[in-house]
Amino acid sequence: MAKRKKYSAEFKAKVALEALQGEESMAQLAAKYGVHPNLIAKWKNTAKEGMIGLFSGKRKQQANDHETQIKELHAKIGELTVEKDFLSKAFGR
Repeated sequence: MAKRKKYSAEFKAKVALEALQGEESMAQLAAKYGVHPNLIAKWKNTAKEGMIGLFSGKRKQQANDHETQIKELHAKIGELTVEKDFLSKAFGR
């Protein structure tokens, strides 16, 4: 059974950008890069969605949510560490 090819992010971006420019058809790009046209169309749509996110500010909100979650998890780790230390002292371990 053949293994699937894995393409780098740079390669995907390059092909998607050329597809967005529209200077060549999907079939021409597929022949040029040796990739199926459906895969190029998928990369093109992903690039479009990513660009929308760049201009809508969603990425900043996601980053802030991620930072908030990390702070909450660090606080919980500290709380559990204190609790563990207290219980180990209480039971003489």
